[in-house]
Amino acid sequence: MDHRETLQQLFRAALERVGGRPAVRHALEDDPPAGAVHLLAIGKAASAMTQGALDALDDRIASGLVVTKTDHLGRAVAEDPRFRCMETAHPIPDGSSLAAGAAVVAFLDELPDDAELVVLISGGASSLVELLPEGLTADHLAELNQWLLGQHLAIDGINAVRRAISRIKGGRLARHLRGRRTRLLLISDVPGDDPAVIGSGLFVPSAGSGTLPGDLPAWAREAAKAVPAPPAADDPALAGLTRSLVATNADALDAVEERGRRLGLSVQVHREQLAGDALRAGEAIADQLVHGAAGIHVWGGEPTVALPDNPGQGGRAQALALTAAACMEGHRGVWLLAAGTDGTDGPGNAAGALVDHQTCFRGRQAGLDPDVSLEAADSGRFLEASGDLLRTGPTGTNVMDVVIGLKDSGEGR
Repeated sequence: MDHRETLQQLFRAALERVGGRPAVRHALEDDPPAGAVHLLAIGKAASAMTQGALDALDDRIASGLVVTKTDHLGRAVAEDPRFRCMETAHPIPDGSSLAAGAAVVAFLDELPDDAELVVLISGGASSLVELLPEGLTADHLAELNQWLLGQHLAIDGINAVRRAISRIKGGRLARHLRGRRTRLLLISDVPGDDPAVIGSGLFVPSAGSGTLPGDLPAWAREAAKAVPAPPAADDPALAGLTRSLVATNADALDAVEERGRRLGLSVQVHREQLAGDALRAGEAIADQLVHGAAGIHVWGGEPTVALPDNPGQGGRAQALALTAAACMEGHRGVWLLAAGTDGTDGPGNAAGALVDHQTCFRGRQAGLDPDVSLEAADSGRFLEASGDLLRTGPTGTNVMDVVIGLKDSGEGR
């Protein structure tokens, strides 16, 4: 058995199951709109989701606006004259994000009152579109998001702050629907799959505002007082809105389990979602893999990494993988793949890494120290040197992270 190829095959099965194109195509084919529709797509998977809508609806799409991350726009969508396409900033929003926020509002406001909408939202939307209270600029937005990324907050905590100072998040954008019939299809990149948290709830009001961090910058705390309250759940503007989840992290884990069993492997899915510090998660996962049963072990979720002032390359999945690799030293017969399902894991162009018991040895041979690399949030440079980075390019989906371990029978002890 080629253990590395087996793990990559299992990861590909996960990506295929939650791909934006098939997920949206199936949803719209199973319950198609009656007539012509206008399409709005926002997120890292916006282009793939739009392609799924094209597969299902073809010439019934009258017009559209697609907002996605730079280099995530597919040619077929970009070249379709019905769509205005915008590529904006992620993970740190900038002036392009503000321009996209204004464009989204204008797109909705200019549609006829009897227009029917299909809205496609995926992870990354929080950064890709924004409208701030009067007096705030792109510099304020960048400052706030740099602060957020250094606070060791989970995505729901980050999005709570983003909602608090936004004129369109927290369901506020839904006011511009004006009661029109709207199908909202969501790919979830958040724990619990709460529609009010995905993309900071552009069209879904949250149940409560939540408590803002005590050390939030003072200007941001003042800005939160200046934004309008979100609409109530029974606001007439939301009267025509229906929503559904079309892909989740649980779907990805199910796909790994099914493919593993088809390959004749024993598969154990650890259903409690990964959260908290990525380094501690890496230690716990390595311990479970080394001392657990032989076969495939699968986890999903989204741990966090607290960034130093000048972080290096690599994100949470690579930090988790390198930590696990250090714990796996001396234990033959164990391999671990950890990757972001969107194809991007922090700074750099890797989705994650695929490590084994010799990863740290190979990196040291290149003159690097795993502990130093982890402390500097520079796991990507170490894993590049050890030959363990995993690159997929943009995947057309975003359902948090998938971690897959493989343990040979009778080994790994």
